[in-house]
Amino acid sequence: MEQKLYGLIGGKLGHSYSRIIHEQIGDYHYELLPLPSEEEARAFLAQRNFAAINVTIPYKQLVIPYCDVLDPRAQAIGAVNTIVQRNGKLYGYNTDYAGFSYLARAHGVDFADKTVLILGTGGTHSTVEAVCRDGGACEILCASRTGRNGALTYSEAMRRRDIQIIINTTPCGMFPNVGQCMIDPAAFPMLEAVLDVVYNPFRTELLLRAEEHGIPTAGGFEMLVAQAVYAAQLFTDSKYDPQPLIASVGRRMRHQLANISLIGMPGCGKSTIGAALAKRLGKAFVDLDEEIERRTGYNIPDIFAHEGEDAFRRYEADTLADVAKQPGQVIACGGGVIKTPANVRALRQNGCVYWVQRSLGKLATGGRPLSQGGAALKQLEAERTPLYQAAATAVLDNSTALDTVVENAVRMFEADDNL
Repeated sequence: MEQKLYGLIGGKLGHSYSRIIHEQIGDYHYELLPLPSEEEARAFLAQRNFAAINVTIPYKQLVIPYCDVLDPRAQAIGAVNTIVQRNGKLYGYNTDYAGFSYLARAHGVDFADKTVLILGTGGTHSTVEAVCRDGGACEILCASRTGRNGALTYSEAMRRRDIQIIINTTPCGMFPNVGQCMIDPAAFPMLEAVLDVVYNPFRTELLLRAEEHGIPTAGGFEMLVAQAVYAAQLFTDSKYDPQPLIASVGRRMRHQLANISLIGMPGCGKSTIGAALAKRLGKAFVDLDEEIERRTGYNIPDIFAHEGEDAFRRYEADTLADVAKQPGQVIACGGGVIKTPANVRALRQNGCVYWVQRSLGKLATGGRPLSQGGAALKQLEAERTPLYQAAATAVLDNSTALDTVVENAVRMFEADDNL
């Protein structure tokens, strides 16, 4: 009897979006099948109790001997991420190749005659290397922690001043270990683009640092959606143009998963707008100040009074680091959250940042430790305006009725293709 199990196998799958993506594109139920040990993975493959599966870290090479037939591209790359069972035989494919090619094309990254640095030496590295080679790269370098098997160490790679494109194929910076970064993009004066196959968060620390220096970037979420659409074609033996489906599903899923973070002067209405906006979009709402109070057991004026602003900023940064890594939220931030650069990167890793603007005369100042009105408030605005401007992806005017402000925010969010 034909098996009907479809799903994803890998070592750890708690971060995976594959199920929700596949159930958007395919007429089948898709399961996440974590297999923590190599022994479990081998047993699963030997039993063959599935119709089709995707394969992720660390099993893209381990599965190869279990395939009866290997697609030529998968064989050449030496990595399989899609297996389909037909008439008792397992057919192995690599849709990561098509997925990464789509990502590069979608962002105008051309490998022809370029010097490319690939971070990592695993199965995904081989796929990315094949795309770069087929795209005409003039030199492809590899870097790893150990520098074994002809790879550079990361410190050695940092000394190569001629690198034009960097591609991360490691799990570095992936949920839940966000904020990690192997190299500094600013060290490469000829750098034209940075790509990262990590898809959770949308923007890794590597990408965020590159963006700070004006370097074009692209994260792995579009690759994930693209390879899933190509895999679904194999699962169902369907023939159709995948491009429109990749674009529509990718956009819909990014909007579903993206965070909206609200920044701005104390008393500008972030919490009120945030709660209403979250309800309107069906997202969770987090008031960062309330979350800090819940975690510390103290209200914010008391923290300022007894421990000082530096202590509060540490609490704020620690809380935000936890909160911002989760998807599908509206986060209302304290007025000074933008004073810490790491906070800005945390807010931008999974979505957009709206700067809520309201005239000084309409700001609520009661009980706020850093804004008691008058000259002090004007000084605070002067100091923070450049920081808000640098952190924000859009401005949200809060000079009209709440319903109007929320609808304006919804329109901005739904029109945003750069989440």
